[in-house]
Amino acid sequence: MAGAAHCSLQAKRLLLDPKFEGYKLSLEPLACYQLGLDAAVAEVQLRDDQYTLDHMRAFGMYNYLHLDSWYQDNVYYVDQFGRVMNLSVTLDTALQKPREVFRLPSDLTACDNRLCASIHFSSATQVTLSDGTGRLYLIKSGKRGNNASEKWEIVFNEELGSPFIIAHSVSFVKSDTHSLAVLLLRVEKDELDTKGSGFHVTLEWVTIEEISKEGKCVHKYEIIKRRVLQGKSVPHYAAIEQSGDGLMIVSHKPFKFMESESDKLEENDDTKVLNEKKDPLYYWQQTEDDVTITVHLPQDITKDDIKVCFSPDNISVTLRDQPPLMEGKLYSPVDHESCTWIIKENKSLEISLIKKNEGSRWPELILGDTRGEFIMDPSQCSQIAESLMHLTSEVMNPNPEKEKPPCNAQELEECDAFLEDGASLCRFDGDTLKVTHTINLGSNQYLFSVVVNPREMPCFCLRHDVDALLWQPHSDQPENMWEHIATFNALGYVQASKQDKKFMACAPDYSYAALCECLRRVFIYRQPTPLATVLYNRKEGRQVGQVAKQLVATLESNDPILGFQATNERLFVLTTKTLFLVKVNSGN
Repeated sequence: MAGAAHCSLQAKRLLLDPKFEGYKLSLEPLACYQLGLDAAVAEVQLRDDQYTLDHMRAFGMYNYLHLDSWYQDNVYYVDQFGRVMNLSVTLDTALQKPREVFRLPSDLTACDNRLCASIHFSSATQVTLSDGTGRLYLIKSGKRGNNASEKWEIVFNEELGSPFIIAHSVSFVKSDTHSLAVLLLRVEKDELDTKGSGFHVTLEWVTIEEISKEGKCVHKYEIIKRRVLQGKSVPHYAAIEQSGDGLMIVSHKPFKFMESESDKLEENDDTKVLNEKKDPLYYWQQTEDDVTITVHLPQDITKDDIKVCFSPDNISVTLRDQPPLMEGKLYSPVDHESCTWIIKENKSLEISLIKKNEGSRWPELILGDTRGEFIMDPSQCSQIAESLMHLTSEVMNPNPEKEKPPCNAQELEECDAFLEDGASLCRFDGDTLKVTHTINLGSNQYLFSVVVNPREMPCFCLRHDVDALLWQPHSDQPENMWEHIATFNALGYVQASKQDKKFMACAPDYSYAALCECLRRVFIYRQPTPLATVLYNRKEGRQVGQVAKQLVATLESNDPILGFQATNERLFVLTTKTLFLVKVNSGN
């Protein structure tokens, strides 16, 4: 990740509510409808050899209910007979039984090591489907939803090795050729891992392209590219960019692309070259006001052979007619008219740069250039050590009389502890297979993902302090790659207290967030809404203008919850034998 840009998530202040007072429990009844299933959901229990936390996260906590974001209130599941069943809702009081739209050709029970079948809706007319045995299907569905003539047709199917589930897929057109990119998730045995769990996680990025003959499409597809990433934890979030050019992953442990043999040979050659060049090309020092660069010159170089060009953001150093010795964008702007260079007596070139932003400390001289070595002045070392002294101590609170002590462990609650505080968000480039952007999420706990707009990448929700913030990736906007689009006040704190929670979701219009436990109970948290009556805060003696409500729904079933999806109006909850609909918002 040496060349990756280290970024940060910028929350929008206007979307934060520092005066949020909490949720008020509402006893208003929620309309709840239930549909009995003709056949049970095709649930796959974990085997004895699937004993790790990664197996539980990937397969044991799998969401068996699939929401089709291209069409409103349209959900699918696979039953034990291998049938893909659909329920499309237009009117709650006129619900019809789920109907079959497709049947998997293979007998699922014949495979001993199969996983759960998985579905992803790549576009408004195309679906990717896995039967859980290692076979991938590309389906042409036509218009889906409340359409009695909906018929799914297989346009591609191929055995792709060991069983997998589909993590994400996208459909796109490049150079007038239709393509699909699919992300496949596996947890595989790792013979080399003798100290860890003995397993690793792989994400296979498969690109499928439509075949054309003499410039005409023949409605057949073939795999043109297969790339594999490997990591040591199941990703919280993994999605391909809508253009098919990149990939974003949120995970506790890093992923990296597995190299082909030719890549390894090239890397070995590069390593040899780097090892040969042990001495730094240049040395540099800095103060609060300026930067000094020292470059050793060959014996036969004179002043006339040296060409140094300064600009506000760039520097270029050329010797004779050779390629530039140093060239690139500086870390921070300089006053280029005041920059100078001289040849010292010891046959070295000394360049002085005057910082435009005085007092700023540069972590690097030229962006991405690792050929130089920074030399720190001893006085600077002592200054830095002194400035950090207050952050280290052998006791928990060395100065208890201080108005704001650095930490008090007694004030921390159980729900403030994060088991995984090292998660990161990485963006991989599809051509170079390198990380281009990375964000250390630290204590910003991952909560859930949601598709707000099916033509955009899925959003992900992170805990920020007590709130839950929803982020929309924009792969085509490098300056605003992750946009804060909504806030669920105090949800980060509230969800941490629900020890039995299984799934979380939110409405695509952000009107509410919801979570369900493993059995029966569903919790709904509405956004604050204006009050029809006057309400006063007696502690502060002020009028309260709006209130956020918490609602609780209890399902009439003792079967475990297997699927959970939210739309703007309804919650869909799937158990082994029943599909529940909870009416949360009335339609416009």
